[in-house]
Amino acid sequence: MSQTETRKGAKFLIIRFSAFGDVVQTLSVPSAIAKAFPEAQIHWITRKDMAPLLKNHPHIHKVWEFDRKAGALGLAKLVWSMRQENFTHIYDAHNNSRSRIISMILRPFGFIGIGPYFIRRSIRRWKRLLLFKFRINKFEQPFNGQRDLLEPLQPWGVSKLAPPAPQIFPSQDVMEKARDILGEYMNAVALAPSAAYFLKRWPKDYWKELIQLMPTQKFVLLGGPEDSFIEDIHAVAPDRVMNLAGKTSLQVSSAVVGHSRAVISNDTGLLHVAEQLGKRTIALMGPAPFGFPSRPTTKIMELDLYCRPCSKHGQGPCVNKEKFHKCLVDITPAQVAEQLRSILEETK
Repeated sequence: MSQTETRKGAKFLIIRFSAFGDVVQTLSVPSAIAKAFPEAQIHWITRKDMAPLLKNHPHIHKVWEFDRKAGALGLAKLVWSMRQENFTHIYDAHNNSRSRIISMILRPFGFIGIGPYFIRRSIRRWKRLLLFKFRINKFEQPFNGQRDLLEPLQPWGVSKLAPPAPQIFPSQDVMEKARDILGEYMNAVALAPSAAYFLKRWPKDYWKELIQLMPTQKFVLLGGPEDSFIEDIHAVAPDRVMNLAGKTSLQVSSAVVGHSRAVISNDTGLLHVAEQLGKRTIALMGPAPFGFPSRPTTKIMELDLYCRPCSKHGQGPCVNKEKFHKCLVDITPAQVAEQLRSILEETK
């Protein structure tokens, strides 16, 4: 069957299990596919705890939820039941052992070209080796997370340009719940001070200083239950700072971002939520290259240093010989406050 014939009755499966930020960035893929294949059905298999983020997306017709507790056997049983869907196209946007189990079950004769059209997103190991070991950068510049997710689909006629925001769609109930939680903090500035690795975090004391530099502004702090350090930031001005770290689900946190006037974030999942909602955002980018923002609504603050990027996820170690954590330490609270004031003035 030709690509033209398949286009009429196309049924896609997107494979992306985690993590939070990667799933949120991948939410642009269904809309990009739908633009190239307007009549297509689009399914997605993801981790159960990530599935709520996909709800209400106008171009996702079905979400298949995998519970990690079920293990490889549970995954195999779930995917076996998916064979009846007769997918015409499969995009492995994850490229890990679980996604390979899926491709083996859904296209057992794929090694001889029989079965659904199939694309697996390359991890580009050689380019990563050159970059991190030898400081030779062969990646397309500037780094762009969504472009890297969309680019592999170009052989199917899918554009590598990110579709316009919004690409994440919190339900009305979730938006109302966030509104009730926020109360007088509706339209405050949302801050995301955490990140998976310490070296991706703007210093804690800098967040405190930023809040003090803007004495009339209300802020909302977002993070996970493990981010106890965020309470120290809250304590600097508890009368005008709300701490929601660990107190809301991913969906409600996303809705809080949606109710915010602007967002300031480290390189973390909430940065991508803000982008996918089209919010004005300041991104504090440090050691890692692969989660870079993609939209003109985001102001990227970064330093051009010989040592950047230094690791895939920002796990370190810091290799700057002049100053530890220089990539983020040398972005000052005064500089960020200036950018924020400019955004707030533009969004009056």
